[in-house]
Amino acid sequence: MFARPLLPLALLAVITTTAVAQNRPDAQALMASQKDALAKLAFMDGVWRGPAWTILPDGRKSNVTQTERIGPFLGGCVKVIEGRGYRDDGTIGFNAFGIVSYDPAKQAYAFHSYAQGQSGDFAFTPKDHGYMWEIPAGRMTLRYTATIGDSTWREVGERIIEGREPSQFFEMNLRRIGDTKWPAEGAIPMK
Repeated sequence: MFARPLLPLALLAVITTTAVAQNRPDAQALMASQKDALAKLAFMDGVWRGPAWTILPDGRKSNVTQTERIGPFLGGCVKVIEGRGYRDDGTIGFNAFGIVSYDPAKQAYAFHSYAQGQSGDFAFTPKDHGYMWEIPAGRMTLRYTATIGDSTWREVGERIIEGREPSQFFEMNLRRIGDTKWPAEGAIPMK
């Protein structure tokens, strides 16, 4: 008695499931596209150290020894970054974590950053020997531009306000000090 009305529903479920499966993106193709896009940033990988300074909200200049460690994760589908700024006494004055990714559907890079109790998603633009990323902040934009090459990394942060000259508030000048297997090293084995 109930079999007849259930048959059309079962047939609809099979057709819908098949249609959804056929329209799903190919995971292997997506990951291959992500790996290709992130491979272009391999020049960032490694361990870096050097002097950095920033202008604090109260106008004082703060100097630190900045370190960065960068490596591929998820088989090269994303790039992971940790930055630490050490004060003269060895304490950490700045700590940030970021993930650079690539969206094949949008054909665009993105940077997800955690720092100073805040987080956000930002446009990330690779350059031949570096990158640029920006944080919209109301009528102002914070723009970071990095140039990386010959084992050096220079990054400058500027406040951009329409109708005014850019105002630099940050700079770091790092040297590459070695390779790293971070973050992939240390994964928990199956047994």
